[in-house]
Amino acid sequence: MMGALWEAGGPFLCLPPVGRPWGAALCSPAALALGGCWGQRLPSSAAHPLLPLPAASWQELGSGEGQGQILQRFPEKDWEDNPFPQGIELFCQPSGWQLCPERNPPTFFVAVLTDINSERHYCACLTFWEPVEPTQEGLCVRDATARDEEADEGGSGALSPPAPGPPDQLFAPKTLVLVSRLDHVEVFRNSLGLIYTIHVEGLNVGLENVVGNLLTCLIPLAGGSQRTISLGAGDRQVIQTPLTDSLPISRCSVALLFRQLGITNVLSLFCAALTEHKVLFLSRSYQRLSDACRGLLALLFPLRYSFTYVPILPAQLLEVLSTPTPFIIGVNAAFQAEAQELLDVVVADLDGGTVTVPECVHIPPLPEPLQTQTHSILSMVLDPELELADLAFPPPTMSISSLKMQDKELRAVFLRLFAQLLQGYRWCLHMVRIHPEPVIRFHKAAFLGQRGLVEDDFLMKVLEGMAFAGFVSERGVPYRPTDLFDELVAHEVARMRADENHPQRVLRHVKELAEQLYKNENPYPAVAMHKVQRPGEASHLRRAPRPFPRLDEGMVQWIVDQAAAKMQGAPPAVKAEKRTTVPSGPPMTAIVERSGGLHGNSARRLEVVRNCISYVFEGKMLEAKKLLPAVLRALKGRAARRCLAQELHLHVQQNRAVLDHQQFDFVVRMMNCCLQDCTSLDEHGVAAALLPLVTAFCRKLSPGVTQFAYSCVQEHVVWSTPQFWEAMFYGDVQTHIRALYLEPAEDQDPFSVGEAPLQGDERSALDVASEQRRLWPTLSREKQQELVQKEESTVFSQAIHYANRMSYLLLPLDSSKSRLLRERAGLGELESASNSLVTNSMAGSVAESYDTESGFEDAEACDVAGAVVRFINRFVDKVCTESGVTSDHLKGLHVMVPDIVQMHIETLEAVHRESKRLPPIQKPKLLRPRLLPGEECVLDGLRVYLLPDGREEGAGGPGGGPALLPAEGAVFLTTYRVIFTGMPTDPLVGEQVVVRSFPVAALTKEKRISVQTPVDQLLQDGLQLRSCTFQLLKMAFDEEVGSDSAELFRKQLHKLRYPPDIRGTFALTLGSAHTPGRPPRATKDKGPSFRTLSRNLVKNAKKTIGRQYVTRKKYNPPSWEHRGQPSPEDQEDEISVSEELEPSTLTPSSALKPSDRMTMSSLVERACCRDYQRLGLGTLSSSLSRAKSEPFRISPVNRMYAICRSYPGLLIVPQSIQDNALQRVSRCYRQNRFPVVCWRSGRSKAVLLRSGGLHGKGVVGLFKAQNAPSPGQSQADSSSLEQEKYLQAVVSSMPRYADASGRNTLSGFSSAHMGSHGKWGSVRASGRSGGLSTDVGSRLAGVGPPQANGAPPDPGFLRPQRAALYIIGDKAQLKGVRPDPLQQWELVPIEVFEARQVKASFKKLLKACVPGCPATEPGPASFLRSLEDSEWLIQIHKLLQVSVLVVELLDSGSSVLVSLEDGWDITTQVVSLVQLLSDPFYRTLEGFRLLVEKEWLSFGHRFSHRGAHTLAGQSSGFTPVFLQFLDCVHQVHLQFPMEFEFSPFYLKFLGYHHVSRRFRTFLLDSDYERIELGLLYEEKGERRAPQACRSVWEYVERLSKRTPVFYNYMYAPEDAEVLRPYSNVSNLKVWDFYTEETLAEGPPYDWELAQGPPEPPEEERPDGGAPQSRRRVVWPCYDSRPRAQPDAISRLLEEMQRLETELGRPPERWKDAWDRVKAAQRLEGRPDGRGTPSSLLVSSVPHHRRSLGVYLQEGPVGSTLSLSLDSDQSSGSTASSSRQAARRSTSTLYSQFQTAESENRSYEGTLYKKGAFMKPWKARWFVLDKTKHQLRYYDHRVDTECKGVIDLAEVEAVAPGAPTMGAPKTVDEKAFFDVKTTRRVYNFCAQDVPSAQQWVDQIQSCLSDA
Repeated sequence: MMGALWEAGGPFLCLPPVGRPWGAALCSPAALALGGCWGQRLPSSAAHPLLPLPAASWQELGSGEGQGQILQRFPEKDWEDNPFPQGIELFCQPSGWQLCPERNPPTFFVAVLTDINSERHYCACLTFWEPVEPTQEGLCVRDATARDEEADEGGSGALSPPAPGPPDQLFAPKTLVLVSRLDHVEVFRNSLGLIYTIHVEGLNVGLENVVGNLLTCLIPLAGGSQRTISLGAGDRQVIQTPLTDSLPISRCSVALLFRQLGITNVLSLFCAALTEHKVLFLSRSYQRLSDACRGLLALLFPLRYSFTYVPILPAQLLEVLSTPTPFIIGVNAAFQAEAQELLDVVVADLDGGTVTVPECVHIPPLPEPLQTQTHSILSMVLDPELELADLAFPPPTMSISSLKMQDKELRAVFLRLFAQLLQGYRWCLHMVRIHPEPVIRFHKAAFLGQRGLVEDDFLMKVLEGMAFAGFVSERGVPYRPTDLFDELVAHEVARMRADENHPQRVLRHVKELAEQLYKNENPYPAVAMHKVQRPGEASHLRRAPRPFPRLDEGMVQWIVDQAAAKMQGAPPAVKAEKRTTVPSGPPMTAIVERSGGLHGNSARRLEVVRNCISYVFEGKMLEAKKLLPAVLRALKGRAARRCLAQELHLHVQQNRAVLDHQQFDFVVRMMNCCLQDCTSLDEHGVAAALLPLVTAFCRKLSPGVTQFAYSCVQEHVVWSTPQFWEAMFYGDVQTHIRALYLEPAEDQDPFSVGEAPLQGDERSALDVASEQRRLWPTLSREKQQELVQKEESTVFSQAIHYANRMSYLLLPLDSSKSRLLRERAGLGELESASNSLVTNSMAGSVAESYDTESGFEDAEACDVAGAVVRFINRFVDKVCTESGVTSDHLKGLHVMVPDIVQMHIETLEAVHRESKRLPPIQKPKLLRPRLLPGEECVLDGLRVYLLPDGREEGAGGPGGGPALLPAEGAVFLTTYRVIFTGMPTDPLVGEQVVVRSFPVAALTKEKRISVQTPVDQLLQDGLQLRSCTFQLLKMAFDEEVGSDSAELFRKQLHKLRYPPDIRGTFALTLGSAHTPGRPPRATKDKGPSFRTLSRNLVKNAKKTIGRQYVTRKKYNPPSWEHRGQPSPEDQEDEISVSEELEPSTLTPSSALKPSDRMTMSSLVERACCRDYQRLGLGTLSSSLSRAKSEPFRISPVNRMYAICRSYPGLLIVPQSIQDNALQRVSRCYRQNRFPVVCWRSGRSKAVLLRSGGLHGKGVVGLFKAQNAPSPGQSQADSSSLEQEKYLQAVVSSMPRYADASGRNTLSGFSSAHMGSHGKWGSVRASGRSGGLSTDVGSRLAGVGPPQANGAPPDPGFLRPQRAALYIIGDKAQLKGVRPDPLQQWELVPIEVFEARQVKASFKKLLKACVPGCPATEPGPASFLRSLEDSEWLIQIHKLLQVSVLVVELLDSGSSVLVSLEDGWDITTQVVSLVQLLSDPFYRTLEGFRLLVEKEWLSFGHRFSHRGAHTLAGQSSGFTPVFLQFLDCVHQVHLQFPMEFEFSPFYLKFLGYHHVSRRFRTFLLDSDYERIELGLLYEEKGERRAPQACRSVWEYVERLSKRTPVFYNYMYAPEDAEVLRPYSNVSNLKVWDFYTEETLAEGPPYDWELAQGPPEPPEEERPDGGAPQSRRRVVWPCYDSRPRAQPDAISRLLEEMQRLETELGRPPERWKDAWDRVKAAQRLEGRPDGRGTPSSLLVSSVPHHRRSLGVYLQEGPVGSTLSLSLDSDQSSGSTASSSRQAARRSTSTLYSQFQTAESENRSYEGTLYKKGAFMKPWKARWFVLDKTKHQLRYYDHRVDTECKGVIDLAEVEAVAPGAPTMGAPKTVDEKAFFDVKTTRRVYNFCAQDVPSAQQWVDQIQSCLSDA
């Protein structure tokens, strides 16, 4: 019928009403539709043999296509049980009725139609072509109408397509169709072939007889009978029927399908069909299409495909393909284009052998290991040679199965697969009703749970599908005929499991099954051969004598009537069905035994659960409390949860167990923990087991008020899942129905968990049902009625019981808190959620009124009752309809439900009221955090639980240690921090305080979460706060914290994190009494006028101490004594401010006004100015005498911040450039940041410059060769010229390039190895010499001379011929730039990352280091993977790589201008790193401070913008540019631990506080803004109260005096060492700042807070015994390891202080003690004294990097360092002697602290001494002894014999000396001094000038003391 009728899911093409006549409207080929069912007596194969359907009378459709029309059909009236299919003519010519120019051979195929009752009709079509009579066009119409009467000229009457000239002969198709409900393809082919043969060959047989016989022949019944039939034309055919009707017949179709598509493709089609996807077959052959569809259906057995199934879809019905329902359809390959447009259809191209799955379709694969096993066994069946392909001696012959046999083997594989998948399914069937008809439900969740396949997508979808629902209703029936599948799934399971790993045994099994399938299809060997006439060869080409004749209807009808009359008397042939009880098979097992991972439930765990429960019921509460955390952990496992349910059952008597409050509390907590991990499916039956218990355990609250456990375990998703309740209900109904039929004696069914009853009883519910079904026909009618009523009332009473149960668990104790119902909106919509078949549209049921509203989406929260009533009513409707409760009963239920709910609400009110009066559980008292001076609490503690996040250490992860988290405590919000303090919830951990905090300013992300509290397992609101100091607070609010308090906390936090104005930050509000600064401007004008600005500057300048700068003095870095303290007056660096200045663009007068002069003095005091002086970079004077000699000068052009807001006030520019030119130059650069000098190399005199990137126009003007300037030159051009002059001035200011001699080029090497690979793509210099400047380009591209490990190539590799100035610029910006060959600079375009990439990378780094939830896979792999994804280390690598490149260029004498982005992010990072690597001064504490103040603060890195300090910056987010720089410094520090005076802790300290906003140092974006707020000069001004440190440097200074925490004991710099660190990612380490944590005290960077109480010394026992052991456990991530085990040096320094205090001396400063020790150690290891001076801890390996051999373990208190440092002796010394020396040196180090010193040493150190006349200089160890008043000297430091003594009494004078012959070469001449005694003059030489000065001072003071 039309388009095949689809049954499942609502037909969309329906049959017309039966009453309608089937007249000529039907145009369809011959049909023989079977009249009658199987085994009926009526001529059982013929209905409607509808005969030839030519293309006669086809109406022209405009596209050259005609319509078919039925010429004749037999019988003319429908059989009463089998109407004739409508629209059959479409299926006879699926591609459309068309004429064709030549006579085609006849074709045959079988189309399949499905009617509205899911019955299949097979339409066999045989088509042949007949010539069309040429007719005039005028006759067409007449012909068309006449066609019905004249049947002889079948083919005429069609319009011929217009053709030029005389029309050719055309042929029209005619089709014979046979429609039957039986599937005998061969018989159809033979019968239709016979009719055609008789016609073509002109045999002497009446066609009417043949057709009549065809309609009336008898067909054998099913069940393996066979029969011979003859159509009366001398033919003979044998019809065989299959043995079992339920097994599909496939012939060879499955084997062909595999041949065409291959294993993988067929498997994916199989999965697609099972999981209800749309499948479309394409082929040019119709027979192939119907075979492929038949094959696919055969594979699905025992499931039946119940959706649209059309093996051959006619062209006119192609729109069917866009149906929303699943289908299996075949379409001619000619329509492939239409198939391309379908987005959700799996297309299988049979001719091409491909299966195309669209992107949006996910076909779940079979669960492993079944997928692999099936695949391999299929390949063994299809390709047996594969196994033998590799054999050296393959067997000579291979028996290959025939195609028919192979077909059965393939089906056997899939039959086994289903038996494995569905094994044990009968144990999950619920018998809901037995009489009058069985009602069976399948417990899907239990099946999945027990098979261990809950997560399996495939099985889940199969079980939810229509096919499986049909399977349950068809095969669930306990008493029915059985077939091969039933046998297999019941009896062969053990065999299949045993065979799993033996492919040959599997193959044997498959062959056995295949035999059975083959026998089923071919029960008898073909004894009687078929004998059917066939037309001769090429008969279709002979001209047929005449068209197909019209048959005599009357005669056919007479033959049919005769046959019918003959049969009237015969008895009906009924085959008795053999029905039996279906075997259930063994109980199911998991497909794969999946171990439960960490929670593999060992017997020990179950023991713990049992013990805990018995303690609870015995009242041993303390014991129970100790076990509880272990129990809660064990309950993650399935077995423990089951065990808990069983144990609790033992304590229930008569459905009730009354407990006291504590017991009740414990039981509820354990139940909650059990339910917490239950999914909504409850696949392990845990919720099912607890359901009876929650209504059994209770406690008395007051007389008459009892609280049951259910009121405390409601917040679990399982209770609001309709499927759970249905499964529970059906399970209970089954138990009761079974009890009805069991003899009372047998009925001792123990508690059953709602799954199949326990096997202890022999007869399961299914067995009982089977027995009952067998007896049913024998019972009397009254007895039958009685049983039906009994069953019905059983179901009804259970429904009432469940309505009560559901109201218990769905109505909350406090009806205002209906969170569960509100959150899970729409849960009541069972239509979509349920796994049942019955739809919920119950006409006339009361449910309608409820179904109209969706689940729980109620507007008013108070309508909990209504929501619960609706939920229960829906449930009741569904289960009662499915289990056949009468409508009266159902109506009664609907009336009862609201009353049940109402009553329950009333009882709950009393319970709620009483439970409020219970004494609250004692909560731990809140621990108040320690606050900083000036820090105030904004919100007092909110009770929260701190939950473990993804870091494993705190939760007792693989590193061991106690589970500190979850902890219970409170969260505090202060003006500075967010602080959690609390105690671990696990009582076994002990009374440890857990602190976790971070500065409010560091908050980067805050999100609400919903989490379960660790103790009561209640669902609570929570917050997850993440900070950029690498901290995460994941908190759940306690239930006592209302949602409004939580909301207030969020709002306050937000307000503090993003204050509207920078003045609101903690650093600025701290001392708010004296914060100057104007109120914020209402309207944002362009910035204050210069006058106000200068007034501000003056005002601030006055605050500083006014000094007159008169003398000029070279700036020396302060010596050790003074470093880190404010310089004393005499050491001020003073700079004379010049009187004459060039006419500037800003100040009209030539001299500075007095007020400006004050400003200048402030500016001069700034860090950068001191640094410029140190570098000798310039002077403020511009007097002519100086101008010639100094290439650079300090220009005050920006002192009003007018040229560039973000630059400092004083800048270094070339001497030759006038101030007014600078303004023009600045226009070429972004943000006006023009190139200024920031550092000069002392050795090569090359300078480092920085600037912003170039503006587009600047680039063009600068680098295009200048043409003759046009007369009206634009301003842009002029500024470009200025810019060029400026760069030229920089070049000429360098000594090597000052003479304009020939151009230095870089064309030193060929550009052969200049590939641009490496991390950087092509980072290259745009060169002149054939492309790239080799050294720079290839160096950056990583292709320089190969060096191990990414070490920089040795310095000699940079060739001497090079540009004077390299400009490092952004590749994108310098695109297409061709520099002028005459200029002496060169561009190095590099690819840099932008700030947003840093931001994104940092976000990922945060998530990697501080994950929010545990990783899916344990172990370091996931951390390393996410670390790699963040690309943070790659960015560090790029920064170091560029910096090392710049360092090398500078070192080789070329200047470098770094001109990237806006000049304040990456530029700052690179410039700072370059200076740090090149200049040892910046590696001291003082130097690093200067570096940060100069490059980061003065040069305007936008700290506030990048740190999102205010509301305005909130959207831009946090971009840690400075942190990235610190990370780079940390990487260098790791590689060169002896080159840095500061410890790694110092870097972490800055990393923490640059975002903490505790200090003012890192606020605001530039000096200009700091001046505006009055912050800049205040620091140096009035002495303030000591407690409020506003500057981080001041704080560091103060702290350094008290503790060596910022000092690196390994500091032993080599002179003028340029560091070249490795930069490969493999050499970089993750900074532990990102990962470490101290839960004992929070971050250690707020020193006042981090110092816990000092540990007491070893206490003497009161009884005078030995002191107790001071050993204690140090926990990772809890204790601060460096404080628990300080390194040796810190320990000794502490010890000294302690002893000094005990002796009553004022303790010496740690620095002085350390310096003294170092001095004493100074030259001990070098008796010959050659080489550089070296101090303790230096191994002077002649390697260019000294990062080897030193292992540092660092922490907030100094560094732990292994003292086994080999200090080399002379070059000839052996390893052993050096080891000895090391041992000696340590012993001396310790001997420093021995109280009885053998001799007095007031001052000691190494000096070179000139021997007597003609003797050489030698290094000696000198000791100045003030007590004995002498200067002794020794060979070396550890020598005990004195080599000589100079008596100080004889000394006359100490004077500066001069070097003489043989003196050390490397020493400055000011380091020489002479000591003149009465006898001779001693010549000495110290290592450097300061130590010479110290020696002279010490000797002088000794003399003066005397």
